[in-house]
Amino acid sequence: MKDLSELTEKLVMYNGAASGTILAGVAESLASRDEKKLTGEIHTLLEVATRYGFKDNLWKSYIAYLLATDENPFSVLCEMVGAAKNAGANVIVKKDMDCFYHIYNYDFSSTEDDFAREYFSILCDYKSMHKEENTFNKSVSDKVYYLMKELDGAASGDDFFDIVTGFYQKFGVGKYGLNKAFRIVGEGDSSKVEAITHTSDVVIDDLIGYEMQKETLVANTEAFVEGRPANNCLLFGDAGTGKSTCIKAVLNMYYDRGLRLIELYKHQLKELPKIVQDVKNRNYRFIIYMDDLSFEEFEIEYKYLKAVIEGGMEVRPDNVLIYATSNRRHLIREMWSDRSDMSDDELHRSDTMQEKLSLSARFGLSINFDKPQKKLFDEIVIGIARQEKIDLTDEELIKRANVWALRNGGYSGRVARQFITDLLSEK
Repeated sequence: MKDLSELTEKLVMYNGAASGTILAGVAESLASRDEKKLTGEIHTLLEVATRYGFKDNLWKSYIAYLLATDENPFSVLCEMVGAAKNAGANVIVKKDMDCFYHIYNYDFSSTEDDFAREYFSILCDYKSMHKEENTFNKSVSDKVYYLMKELDGAASGDDFFDIVTGFYQKFGVGKYGLNKAFRIVGEGDSSKVEAITHTSDVVIDDLIGYEMQKETLVANTEAFVEGRPANNCLLFGDAGTGKSTCIKAVLNMYYDRGLRLIELYKHQLKELPKIVQDVKNRNYRFIIYMDDLSFEEFEIEYKYLKAVIEGGMEVRPDNVLIYATSNRRHLIREMWSDRSDMSDDELHRSDTMQEKLSLSARFGLSINFDKPQKKLFDEIVIGIARQEKIDLTDEELIKRANVWALRNGGYSGRVARQFITDLLSEK
C-alpha cells in the first residue's frame, strides 16, 4: 500500500483539500513518526466529528466531508453542469480520485504497531455519545453520511469519480451546497459568508391566519426558485405578527430545490456588492434577508441597498432577491416637515420625502401584516396550543390568553406564542 503522505502529495485539483487539513497533518505525522503531532490531529478530528455528528468510521466520514466541501474549479463547475465528457479536467480529477480511493480505504493497522496505540481502531469504529437529533449541523452530517455510504460501495478510483460528481450534481458543493442559511462575519476585506448551523424548522402552516400574505410570499418565492421573474419583497406591519416566521418557513419549503438565505444586518449593507459577487455564479437561488429593517434620518446605509436592488451600474443577478421585514412601511423615519416645501431648512423639502420613499418603492412586492383582531388572536392561541398538545379547553385557553395579552402588550402572534411558552413552563 502507498504511503499516506505520498498519496496526498499527488493531489492536483484537490490539493486544497489536503493542504493544512487533518488529512495533511495525519500524513505528515505518520511519515515523521511524530506521535505528539498525531495525537493533536486525532484530537482535532474528534472535535470535527462532534461538531458535525459524524458516526461509525470517523476517518471515512472526514474524507467524505473533505470531498463534499472542497470548492475548486472542477467541483463548482460540476455543481452547475455536471462532469463534462472527455474534458481535460476529468483526467486530472480521476487521478485525484484514485488517490482518494486509497486514502479513504487506508489500512492503519501497521501504524498502530509503530505507535503502540490503537488510535485508528477506535476511530474506525467510533461509538459516539452524541444523539443524532441534537446535531446542530444535521444538514451537513446527513449529506456527509450519505456520501460516505456511497463511497463504501466503490471498487476503484473511477467509481469514486462517478459517485463524487453525482453528489455534486445532486447536492452541490461546499458551504452553499451543505447548508441552508448564512450570516456575514467580519468587515471589509476580512468579511466572509459563514454558515448558520442551527436553523428553525418552522413550516408555513405553523403561522396561523394571514392566508393571503402567505400565499403571496409563497407564490413569489416559487417563481424565483423556478427561474421565473420575481420581485424583491418587503414584509411590513406590526411587531410580532409573523413576518420573519413567514420567510423562515419559505426557506424550509424550498431548500431542497436550491433556495438559500443570507442574513444581513443594516450596518453590513456595504458588504452587499461583495456578497452578490460571491454568489452570482453559483447554482442556487439566494434570498438576502434583512430583519427588522429601518433607518433613522442620519443613517445613510440604505443607499447601498438602493444601488443593489435597482439603480447601480451592475444588474442584480437573476439568482438573488432581497427580502426584508420592517415595522415601518417606508423603512426610513418620516417627519411631517418632509411633506412641506415651506421650510427654511431646505429649498425643496418634498425632494427629501421622495428620497425617503424611493427605497421602499424599489421593493416590487409589499405585504402588510396587521396586528390580529381578538378573533384571530384566539384562533392563533388555540392553534398553537393544539400543536403543543396542551390539555385545556378552548374557553379556558382564551380566558387565560386574554389576561396574558392585557399584561404583555396586546394581541399578536408573538404574544400568543409567549403565552403558550408560559403554559408549557408550568409543571
